[in-house]
Amino acid sequence: MTIGVISTSQDYISHHLKHFQLDLRTFKLVDLHDTSVSFWMINLDSIFFSIFLGVIFIALFYHIAKNATIHRPNKLQVAIELIVSLVNRNVNEMYHRNSNIIAPLALTIFCWVFLMNLMDLLPIDLLPYISQHWLGISCLRIVPSADINITLSIGLSVFILIIYHSIQIKGIYGFSKELLLQPFNNPIFMPINFILESVSLISKPISLALRLFGNMYSSELIFILISCLLPWWSQWMLNVPWAIFHILIIFLQAFIFMMLTIIYLSMASEKH
Repeated sequence: MTIGVISTSQDYISHHLKHFQLDLRTFKLVDLHDTSVSFWMINLDSIFFSIFLGVIFIALFYHIAKNATIHRPNKLQVAIELIVSLVNRNVNEMYHRNSNIIAPLALTIFCWVFLMNLMDLLPIDLLPYISQHWLGISCLRIVPSADINITLSIGLSVFILIIYHSIQIKGIYGFSKELLLQPFNNPIFMPINFILESVSLISKPISLALRLFGNMYSSELIFILISCLLPWWSQWMLNVPWAIFHILIIFLQAFIFMMLTIIYLSMASEKH
């Protein structure tokens, strides 16, 4: 399947890696051939699919919770109960305080990131083709977790929660004391301690964001290369094995993001 007038492999790859963007300076949609980069450009496709998948997650879980039964549960209810049980078990094992936020946060992160990753299994040309011929949108990327802006946003949200959680439990004095008196418990080393602890703190959201982005971007790129370099009738020979293996990557990336979030919040709640 081809989209528009694409004559070379380079054009095909560039087309699939181009976001549907809005320039906030002029409030105009960015043209497909515009290669300029600006802080004031937002990726409308990533934002739309992130919100859309979040609404699906909330609606699905609300529907199952409202209609849950202990007599004859359907397969979807059983699957969701297994997910909730998995998240709850990991939270109980790693977080040793009472909190009404950690478990729902971990469940939300796992399911939301999983749904965003799952978009990578859709045919690479399907939604871009529909958007171009039915909606007039020249370019579209459908995997939000392959956009560094989305993963950094989630990582930044976790970072804010880490700071808030630390201050809530330890107080501003206790939090400041940890920044200034670790790992060397001596006032002379306060500047060095502050630099080391700041780097350690900032590296947490960055590592979360880059790990998820790197894995999903490379996976998306492999699908694009298979579609670009092979004729349509032979693409299944590589697409099917890679998609089967990619299911494991989709699950693992969501699980790792959730686990590291729990670990970071657990570390933030401990008094050293």
